[in-house]
Order: sequence, then C-alpha cells, then structure tokens
Amino acid sequence: MELKPSGSLKIDTFSMRIGDIEDVELDRLHALSLSVGWPHRAEDWQFVRESGQGLVALDEIGRVLGSAMWFAHGTDFATVGMVITSPRLQTLGAGQWLMKRVFDKVVGRDLRLNATRAARRLYLSLDFQPEKTVYQCQGIVRAQTTVGQENTRGEVRSLVENDIPAVIALDAAGFGVRRAALIEKLFAHSAGYGLFKGDKLNAFALCRPFGRGHVVGPVVAESDADAVAIVRPHVADHAGSFLRIDTHMDNGEFAAFLSHSGMPVFDTVLTMSLGKHLSDFGIDGAVAPVTYALASQTFG
Repeated sequence: MELKPSGSLKIDTFSMRIGDIEDVELDRLHALSLSVGWPHRAEDWQFVRESGQGLVALDEIGRVLGSAMWFAHGTDFATVGMVITSPRLQTLGAGQWLMKRVFDKVVGRDLRLNATRAARRLYLSLDFQPEKTVYQCQGIVRAQTTVGQENTRGEVRSLVENDIPAVIALDAAGFGVRRAALIEKLFAHSAGYGLFKGDKLNAFALCRPFGRGHVVGPVVAESDADAVAIVRPHVADHAGSFLRIDTHMDNGEFAAFLSHSGMPVFDTVLTMSLGKHLSDFGIDGAVAPVTYALASQTFG
C-alpha cells in the first residue's frame, strides 16, 4: 500500500548563533517584537538601538529569533531590556542563552530590568530579585479641569535646552544613577514641562512618540501634587489621543489622576535587580525627588 507523505515535518533541533543588533535590519527587529505583541514601531527600535548595545539570536538562514539589550550608565550600572525570544523558542532555553551572553558584556555592573509575567521565571533563575510592580497605564486621554492646581508649588513651563543640566541632575536624584547621555537623547525627541520655584527645577516630565501614540516619562517630582502638575499639560496636549505612562505608583493623587485622565492600568511588569537593590540607590535625609514614571520599561 502506498503511504502518503505527511503534510508537515516537525524539526526538534536547530542551531542558533549570536549576532550584533547593529547588523540587523530594522524591519526584522520590528517583526520580532510584533511576534510577541509588543507595540514598538521601527522608529522605536532605532531609538533604543542608538541608546544602547545588544545581541540577536539568528538561525542558520539568518532569521532573527531573539534579542537582548543593555544600557550602561557609568562603569557600575546598567539596565537590561528588549529581551525577546520567538514564541516557539520561549520554552527551549533561548532567553537564558541570550542573557548569559549579556552577562559577559556587563561584568561587574549592578543590573535592573522590568520583567513581563512570561519572563519572570527566567530572571529568577538568573538570581534577579523582585523589587516593585510597574503599572502600565494607557488609553485615549481627556484633559482634566484645573481642580488641584492650587496645590502646585511653583510655575509650570515648557522646558528648553538650557534646562538640560538641571533635568539630568534631578533625574539622577530620582533614579539613583546619573544617565546624562540617555536624558540628552530623550530630551531631543521629547516635549517637556518643568515645575520651577524661582530658577530652581523641582519636577519635570518628558513626552515623546512611542508605539500607538505617545509615552510620558521620565517623570521626577517630590510629591504627587507636583507630579500631577507637570503631567497635566501633556494630557491636555494629547487630549483625544493615545497616551501611556509606566509608574510604580498604585494609589494616591498621582495614580488617581492617571485613571481619571483616561489612563487606567492596562498591564503590569515587575522591576527586578541583580546586585544593588532599589533602596540602595535612595537618598537619605530631607524630601528627595521620586521617579513617578519610568523613561520606559526598557530604560527604567
């Protein structure tokens, strides 16, 4: 009896090799993030690629099956992001294989990343420790009334190039690490508002194109009221459009403002650290600036 061949053939094993993310076309990186449902445009990939370094996993015919990037700040610290593996490889150890090669590139640095639920088991296996939940808040925003502005301590105005040094210093105080090159690059691609008391910058918020619309971040302030004051004009600027903000804040005036503005919690990720913990980067003493919103889940 003649046997008909099967319509499919399952391949159990194949080889992967490491490549430099700089050598891969943007459309292939974009296809990788689309395969896992991430909102990044090709332009967003270009921005992160210009801001850090990274590796890709390639199969025998050059298809991109995974990526991982790191963003160094100084000699002792880096954030890790854009860690993606093709869905068919997520249970086959490809993520750990990529991460161990990242470790070879960041020896001696404290590391921080934001883990999706699907990736948490991977990072726990690599000794990353859970820190705080990040709330991804997004939606079509609506401008809020001026209620609450009486609590604003200072003048809110648009940021200009001369404000960059003050923005870098305030970000370093809130984030715990100076990241001048990244802030300068974000500033060049963003609109920004700052809260000033006289000539002193006390809070700021940047907003740039990303994904389905725009993302607000980083946001650094000393209080909920100040954080609301500098995010409010971004909401007004984008009323009727898609806006996103990633924050550790799950209650209080700032979280309520986001929800009332049309940005409810859409998803969560988990900030994790390897080496120093978040608390180790804090400032002791008087009221200190707080990072109310991340630059992004990739940058932290």
